Amino acid sequence: MDDQTRIELEAAAFRRLQQHLLADRPDVQNIDLMNMAGFCRNCLSRWYQEAANARGIEMSKDEGREAFYGMPFADWQALHQTEATPEAKAAFKESH
Repeated sequence: MDDQTRIELEAAAFRRLQQHLLADRPDVQNIDLMNMAGFCRNCLSRWYQEAANARGIEMSKDEGREAFYGMPFADWQALHQTEATPEAKAAFKESH
């Protein structure tokens, strides 16, 4: 497989993961993703920001989140984020 095809397939897989986390399963909370998988939507937005910065593209944390979420993070939180359960908070505290 040539490099361009690999890059396109990786990008397609990333976009599908993004769709899954944002559109298909917005009910899954970030803290639950962190507790189960060790990363969440915010991690993906930070990795996006870091990749942009590494290429010399100025991007803040908030800009990275908006690029990933497709809206300001505060809007995403208002639409989808619920209060974490005491158990989820305890699990997060224990693992981090």
